[in-house]
Amino acid sequence: MAATPPMGWSSWNKFAEHIDDKTVRAMADAMVSTGLRDAGYLYVNIDDGWQGKRGADGVLQPNEKFPDMKALTDYVHSRGLKIGIYSSQGPRTCAGYEGSYGHVMQDAQTYADWGFDYLKYDLCSGEWFYDEAATVKRSYYEMGAALQATGRDFIFSLCEYGRFDVGSWGRDVGGQLWRTTGDITDDYPTMAKIGFDKNGKPEWAGPHGFNDPDMLEIGNGGMSADEYRTHMTLWAMSAAPLMMGHDLRESTPETLAMLTNPRVIAVDQDAKGVQAKALRKHGTMEVWAKPLADGRVALALFNRGDAASSLALVPGDAGLTAVTQVQDVWSGTKSAKLPASYTVPARGAVMVVVGD
Repeated sequence: MAATPPMGWSSWNKFAEHIDDKTVRAMADAMVSTGLRDAGYLYVNIDDGWQGKRGADGVLQPNEKFPDMKALTDYVHSRGLKIGIYSSQGPRTCAGYEGSYGHVMQDAQTYADWGFDYLKYDLCSGEWFYDEAATVKRSYYEMGAALQATGRDFIFSLCEYGRFDVGSWGRDVGGQLWRTTGDITDDYPTMAKIGFDKNGKPEWAGPHGFNDPDMLEIGNGGMSADEYRTHMTLWAMSAAPLMMGHDLRESTPETLAMLTNPRVIAVDQDAKGVQAKALRKHGTMEVWAKPLADGRVALALFNRGDAASSLALVPGDAGLTAVTQVQDVWSGTKSAKLPASYTVPARGAVMVVVGD
């Protein structure tokens, strides 16, 4: 599972708990019609807000916004997609809905019976019961084991905000991705703080297990094009899961071009699964490197300042003595050498792939 970082869409950033069956189906349709599915985005994930009450037998039912979960998963699957759901190990979810506390195995089987393929498991009110490293780990292990016991393949997404060095044990409890930070919001300072400074240790990341700096905000309108390009570049270089968070029906051509750029996606989805590291910093500029499975190296140049700035990339950034092939990842332009310098717009980014 998750040989490369999962890609898809999640309801929370745009809709919060105001999500329903009709909207989920519309997002699945839009994933297909916009070409997002064919670009690699596979999961349509329902976040918080779907839960109803438990029956006398303890089985959790969806609320009135989701009249038939099995019919919904069948519909999403019919579109060539997979579908995810959300819960918490606490009595209540972050939005105050029914959690899985005391019903872990029962809920896992319910999700499997409905046909789900992915579970985001959010600590939320579980913090009142699982507040130390050992108890938090155990609570995730219990759900991971319960999912495996169903016999159905699940992507298991751990959401506990990066506590207790989650990346060092996330795989051990059955997880394929683990949040390294609090929630993202649609503004450059928050996105940059998460992406540059809060995305876990690179040594934790690799095939079948990835640091998760939270969902993408591209398309929600709170950042400029250059800031969103930094967002996408940073997530791709970080081998981060690419979970879109906007209303897909309102995707502009510019948003779609950014999200579906095949060269950017290829850097994120590279089979080596390496999370990039910052090599050097010069004032507001940072140079990051990510070795790729084919022997080439992705380099990113970020400008974290409020004015355009210039800096050179050199072969040594890629661990090479010479560079004879350069491709601009965003534009696709190829050349035989690195330019004397790159001018990067304020809060912008450049990404290239180089080889000798």
